Amino acid sequence: MTNNQSVTDNVEQATIAETLQDKPRWLANFITAYQSLSANNLAQLNNVYHQNVVFIDPAHRLTGIDDLLLYFSKLYQHIDSCEFVIEQLITEANSAAVYWQMTLQHPKLNQGAAITVSGHSLLKAMDNKVIYHRDYFDLGAMLYEQLPILGPIVRWLKQRMNS
Repeated sequence: MTNNQSVTDNVEQATIAETLQDKPRWLANFITAYQSLSANNLAQLNNVYHQNVVFIDPAHRLTGIDDLLLYFSKLYQHIDSCEFVIEQLITEANSAAVYWQMTLQHPKLNQGAAITVSGHSLLKAMDNKVIYHRDYFDLGAMLYEQLPILGPIVRWLKQRMNS
C-alpha cells in the first residue's frame, strides 16, 4: 500500500465516522460491523440484527438471526476476502438505503482474482436493530459472469442486449 492509499483510506474512514455521528445507533452498528466483517467476528452480527430479521438478496431469503448467522458462516468459509466501501447513506426514520461497493475474492470465481460489484441495501429497524435487510445487486456480474463456462455466454448475452 502506498502512502497516498493510506491517506485516502484514513480520509474515507474519517468521513464515515463523521457521517455516522448523526445517524441512528442501529445504522452506525450496521456500517461499523460491515466495515470489519470477517470469518473471525461474525458473532458481532448479534448486535446488529434483530432476532426475527428477514434477510433477502438475489439468491436467498432467510428468516431469523440463527439462519442468518449460519448463512454468513458458510459464506465466509469459502471466500478469501470480502470488503465493503460505503458510498452513500439515505436515512428516514427507522429505515435506510446504503449504497456500497463490495470487493470479493473467491477461489472459484474469476480465477481467484478480486471482483467488485456495486449494490445497495434497504434496511429497516426495530428495537434499535436491523429487522429487515434486502440487498440489490447484479448477481450475474458477481457470480455467473465469473464462471469459466457460463461467464463468456452471459457476457455475450449482455453485449447482444446492449447492441
